[in-house]
Amino acid sequence: MNLSAFKSYDVRGPVPEALDTDLARAIGLAYVAEFKARQVVIGRDIRHESEELATALAEGLVAGGADVLDIGLCGTEEVYFAAFSREAAGVDGGIMVTASHNPKGHNGMKFVGRGARPIGRDTGLGAIRARIEAVDLPLADTPGVLRHHADKSDYIAHLLGYVDVAHLPWLKLVADPGNGCAGPVVELLRPHLPFSIELINGEPDGDFPNGVPNPLLPTMRDLTAGAVRAFKADLGIAWDGDFDRCFFFDETGRFIEGYYLVGLLAESLLTKTPGAPVVHDPRLTWNTVAQVEAAGGKPVQSPTGHAFMKQAMRQADAIYGGEMSAHHYFREFGYCDSGMIPWLLVTELMGRTGKTLAELVDARMAAFPCSGEINFRVVDTVEVLERIEAHYAGDHPAIDRMDGFSAAFPDWRFNVRASNTEPLLRLNVETRGDPDAVARHVETLEALIGGERA
Repeated sequence: MNLSAFKSYDVRGPVPEALDTDLARAIGLAYVAEFKARQVVIGRDIRHESEELATALAEGLVAGGADVLDIGLCGTEEVYFAAFSREAAGVDGGIMVTASHNPKGHNGMKFVGRGARPIGRDTGLGAIRARIEAVDLPLADTPGVLRHHADKSDYIAHLLGYVDVAHLPWLKLVADPGNGCAGPVVELLRPHLPFSIELINGEPDGDFPNGVPNPLLPTMRDLTAGAVRAFKADLGIAWDGDFDRCFFFDETGRFIEGYYLVGLLAESLLTKTPGAPVVHDPRLTWNTVAQVEAAGGKPVQSPTGHAFMKQAMRQADAIYGGEMSAHHYFREFGYCDSGMIPWLLVTELMGRTGKTLAELVDARMAAFPCSGEINFRVVDTVEVLERIEAHYAGDHPAIDRMDGFSAAFPDWRFNVRASNTEPLLRLNVETRGDPDAVARHVETLEALIGGERA
């Protein structure tokens, strides 16, 4: 069986070449055998292959002896929510069938264990792969039972619990799910919120008629930005396919880098839980550290990636964790990432301060301008990192190797790291108040890297 779809944090690849129903069924059997699971939640995104893969996955889980709660079409965070909120009821974990923002024709799975704890290569996913490779897939004497559960009311109530709904401001919002899975949840939230919500590309559609939902790609931002301007909205929000990430546009349609949302959300939550730790990734840090410390919190750095972030949050008992890639993690959400909680908190903050999103972030963007993440295709990432380090060695920067190579100088810093999920080298640069210097340093580093921009 082709097992190339097994990655560090998940399973994903082209269908059926790398992921088909036989593999999905085997994954179900292996999951039950490896984790001795008795109850497992599964869900799926809108991709055309997802329902068939989810059906085969459920067959494997049931054949292995586990009861399956199928919550149907949903976002990844809904599987997380079901796993941690139903732990006391005996749920042992969850599996989401999704390829998130990957191209059409691809699919995959994300895995969690009890309490929605992440499962990656070193925490069970490698063992699942090994069981399949060894055909160590025992069938249960008594199969489990499959149940379907489409009621989202507990999940919606939980989301609304993060804000004081009675004191939210009236705002006009543009919401753009990109024909992914976020639309139905926005519609369920709508009656509870004092917002005028203009939903565009809201119908889940596995053909992705407006392009694969990935607002990290500049080409995928134009529809949202244009709608914000056309409807004279106060705020624009867009999501990737399984809506575990959300992206923001201010009232002018300007895309706001996820980096500046980390500090903003930290500040919002620290007003409610003063002094709490906040976890952040190492790519861009100065603004986050400054905002967290100014709000009385304790910044904690973690390697990039959901497994590392969630582990660091649990260890520190952090109220919140944020990555510049628009993953936002919340302690009360089982330390998991959510694409729905952030925009609720931002609207609440806008109401509490009387400021627009632009007014909330402009000073931070001026104080710590950044490049945003720039990706390069390179042949040998190790050789490139060594070349960069040697180039700057004479300047005696403060070096941090927690995640790739970070070098900090008095007035600027950068991080360059190999992607955990793609064959790319990722670069981020920030300065203290000098946007022109950002461009100069990027130009120098790009020459040192020597690869093609991805």
